[in-house]
Amino acid sequence: MKALIVIDMQMEMQHRIDSGADHVNPDAPLRIAALSDAFRQKGWPVVHVRHRDADPASPFHPGASGHAPMPCDDAWKSEPVFLKTTSSGFASTDLARYLQGKGISDLVVTGAVAGFCVNSTVRAGADLGFNMTVARDAVIGFGLPAAGLSARTIFDVTMAHLEADFARVTDAAVLLDE
Repeated sequence: MKALIVIDMQMEMQHRIDSGADHVNPDAPLRIAALSDAFRQKGWPVVHVRHRDADPASPFHPGASGHAPMPCDDAWKSEPVFLKTTSSGFASTDLARYLQGKGISDLVVTGAVAGFCVNSTVRAGADLGFNMTVARDAVIGFGLPAAGLSARTIFDVTMAHLEADFARVTDAAVLLDE
């Protein structure tokens, strides 16, 4: 069975975009919403993975405005939400056990951020034996200005690494046609 995984589409991502941060895929939220709708219509699970930080100064602290989900990541009452404290959606949650218990072997990954949590979640999922697919244009990426790396550079290198050994990398439109 197939499931959609939506990673870290929380308001902190929107805050970064609104502040003018260098980023790729400004339409990713629309594509995530379209994929979520398609999966729901087919009766396939939509699984939400969100970051939570115990540090009150963190934008991902439960009391912070950045912790709330973006509209594209509103979970239906029947959909699981896993709160992670690590980069990978698997390391600090019961995500793998949930997926295995539901007989889910194929994962379509979307969300944020390409070079961090999406990257580590896809690699961990592949290591655990899941068939991983990344909806490239439904993933947000940000630059690392302090390192002199643009969002486009980090995004392209991350997608190339994932496609080389860990996942199928394609566009949302292709997945919507399958």
